[in-house]
Order: sequence, then C-alpha cells, then structure tokens
Amino acid sequence: MGVAVKREPMTGPSPPADDAVEHRLGRRLRDRGETVAVAESLTGGLVGSMLTDVPGSSDYFDRSVVAYSNDAKLDALGVSRESLDAHGAVSAAVAREMAQGVRDDASSTWGVSTTGIAGPSGGTADKPIGLVFVGVAYAAPWGTGDSFTRAERRVFDGDRWTVKAESARWALRTLSDAVDG
Repeated sequence: MGVAVKREPMTGPSPPADDAVEHRLGRRLRDRGETVAVAESLTGGLVGSMLTDVPGSSDYFDRSVVAYSNDAKLDALGVSRESLDAHGAVSAAVAREMAQGVRDDASSTWGVSTTGIAGPSGGTADKPIGLVFVGVAYAAPWGTGDSFTRAERRVFDGDRWTVKAESARWALRTLSDAVDG
C-alpha cells in the first residue's frame, strides 16, 4: 500500500533570479575555482542562506558562522579581545577580523563578514541604529603579496528586518565587487 502525501503549496520568498548578485557571484567563484566562507553577526545567517539559495553553491560555498555574541566572535572567529574592547563589536576592526578569521579557518579564498546594529534599540550617537560594517578578506596565492582584508561602513534606514536584509545584500555586492576587483 502506498502512502498518500498531501502537498501544500509553497510559500515564502521566490528563488533568486539568474541575474541576482548571488548567482553572478557564484558563477564567478566557480569559474575561478575560488571558495567563500561567511561570518555573520547582525544578519544571523542571511548571507549564507542567500548564497545557498543558488543550486550548485556547494562548488564554492564552504560555511557560514553566526557569531552573535562577543564570546562567539572570540571563540569561533579569533577576533581579538583588544579589538572588541577598543572598538566594540560594531566596528571596521572587528569586521575585518571576522572576515579574516572565517577565511583562514575554512582555508577559503574569500571571507566576508557582517556586524552592526539592526535595532530597534542599541544605537548611540556614534553608532546609530542601522550602522553596518562589512568585512572582506582575500587569500591570494602564497608569495604574491596580494592578500588583503578591508571593511566598509554604511548606515541603513528601516526596521530590524529591513536593516538585516539590506545588510546581507550589501555584503554580497561588496564581495562581488572585490572578486571583480
């Protein structure tokens, strides 16, 4: 006897279009034989989710580490206590260390990170709600001297969901720009 299976209609977001940044980025990484690993704080896994929405992403996507607390950033990504103390978790220094830490731990070509303040509380005059840093780390072939780690800053308007979603998209665009470099 067979088992009757009732299929529910699919709900939720549509799959990304072939020209979406995650598709374009994936094609470039695959063509170049490069890999990426992600370290996320405020985006809570959205960047990794967007990358894995693309069929075949296992060709170039290694991992996504969600390190929300300072202890997780220290333990999972090797972010220095000194950077956290001196600059805070939401800073260019910590974004760079997160990207470099996940890249090196995964032995991937690229690392990308997100850290910020999604709101609705937690902002200050110096670090307003919507402040985001994206870090990118590249491991060039040994001996070339072309490896780099950098971070960019942006402030997004909107509610918590909007800040997280825009931050994830911006992280992928920032990585895509670096890959095109």
